[in-house]
Amino acid sequence: MGHSLDALAQTNGLRALPPEQKLGFAAALFFLAYGAPIPVQGLIALWLFVWVVKYAQIPASIYLRLLSLPLTFLLLGLPAWIIGAGRADQLATFRSDVLWGAPIGSFYLYLSQQGLEQSRGIFFRSLALTSCLYFLLLTVPLGEIILVLGRWGCPALLTELMTLMYRFIGVLGDTASQLLAAQQSRLGYGTWRRSLGSFSLLAGRLLQRTLINYREISLGLASRGYTGELKFWSRRRHQASWRYGAEAVGGYLFLLALTGWHYWAGSC
Repeated sequence: MGHSLDALAQTNGLRALPPEQKLGFAAALFFLAYGAPIPVQGLIALWLFVWVVKYAQIPASIYLRLLSLPLTFLLLGLPAWIIGAGRADQLATFRSDVLWGAPIGSFYLYLSQQGLEQSRGIFFRSLALTSCLYFLLLTVPLGEIILVLGRWGCPALLTELMTLMYRFIGVLGDTASQLLAAQQSRLGYGTWRRSLGSFSLLAGRLLQRTLINYREISLGLASRGYTGELKFWSRRRHQASWRYGAEAVGGYLFLLALTGWHYWAGSC
């Protein structure tokens, strides 16, 4: 996308805040969003948009583009939730779930009311949870996340796997972009048949480049005395902000109260 997540995390407007506070804030909102009702999940996503775009000063176009990536895959899977099918002679058994439908031969295809409700819940939950993750990735560099997790007692093996996976995801993305640009400059996707051939070559070269890069990283770690544990160090001094802290705590308590009121009102 032309903007590295690491570069944005290193230069965002909330960079001076302690990473423990941002990590705790994102984790608290994540668990709240998982069990909150749909209106609260929408408020969480909107509130985090303000934190990322206004406070962290991440361009809105970049943030919305990042959000669109996972949500696009979610939208592609929604038809499986909202479209139902059954035998036309058994329509009476599922008529209450039909919003609109039409018979096709001996089957009956219809728009499912239950499926729409489930897909709406999945969409807003995914939006809220993805917003929590992006807030963390865009405001806290990976090295500081690893340091905080280590201080909180996270196993070293898990943090190292996270580091290596994050590193190789970046390598795969950069390598794929370079290969794709080279193929497009040579009209490698001009026709359907040529596109299939170019894609197969891209996949093969990507695997080859990844294996080569893995070997280079392994040799680099061994030459630097790697003993089975990756060390991270941060020289940046952080300073807590009472203004951001008060807003985070106050907003979280408000959303928690809304969630509690929703379930209390639903049980009455």
